[in-house]
Amino acid sequence: MSAEPASFASSPVVILVETQMAENVGAAMRAMANFGLRRLKLVNPREPWPNEKAAAMSSGAFRLLEIETVASLEEAVRDLNLVLATTARAHDIAKPVCSPATAAGLLAASIDRGERVGVVFGRERWGLTTDEVGLADQILTIPVDPAFASLNLAQAVVTVAYEWRKVVVGDAAWTPFPEKERSPLAGKDDVLRMFEHLEGALDAVEFFRPPEKRASMVRNLRSIFQKARLTEQEIRTLRGVIAALEGRSTRPTARPYGKALETGPGKDPAGEGTNS
Repeated sequence: MSAEPASFASSPVVILVETQMAENVGAAMRAMANFGLRRLKLVNPREPWPNEKAAAMSSGAFRLLEIETVASLEEAVRDLNLVLATTARAHDIAKPVCSPATAAGLLAASIDRGERVGVVFGRERWGLTTDEVGLADQILTIPVDPAFASLNLAQAVVTVAYEWRKVVVGDAAWTPFPEKERSPLAGKDDVLRMFEHLEGALDAVEFFRPPEKRASMVRNLRSIFQKARLTEQEIRTLRGVIAALEGRSTRPTARPYGKALETGPGKDPAGEGTNS
């Protein structure tokens, strides 16, 4: 797996246009920090920054961000080379349209060329105007269900930020921590001894009824446990559980393998009659 990226200094600017609720700004900040975006421009927000409600909603993420307030979108994009405008509506304007995953690749390629890039998000209630979309180089749209295309501002930011994060990490299988090391897979001998212990305990309480069904019931029980691919620790735990149900402090001595499948004199392990 890839290692954790060393730096997120080169990342797209997130531009929020005329936000109405400070809580939405704070939630967007949190989403940015989660996925390695560090630069935020607020265009004429209704509730100015700094703001206690936004700070609280960000869960402290604002401390990781470079935050700037500007008066207009034109001012916000003036120092950028590539700008993507997010919108759920097909504006009457001819521009390339991309998905969040494609956009992340475009942004990364542009940054690799030394360019400055940004993603613009519109107002909570009606998004971006056609003129504002006109300032962008491409349209970025999230493939939501057309039956209900309204997406919360922070949800839109987190969707785009997540796709960006995947590109930066560069390995779709990478996770921040590995699977906890498990106990080794149990050997067949241990598994068979556990079967014999379980079946002996069930015999003691006359679980297998009627007797002629014993062999098929045993096979079904064994099939259940074999699907689990039990570890050595899991086998020990199960043996302890069985012993506790038997009222034992120690495990019984294992019987020779094969005894557990016998159904009585004149029966083979499959439960069929023999000629003996």
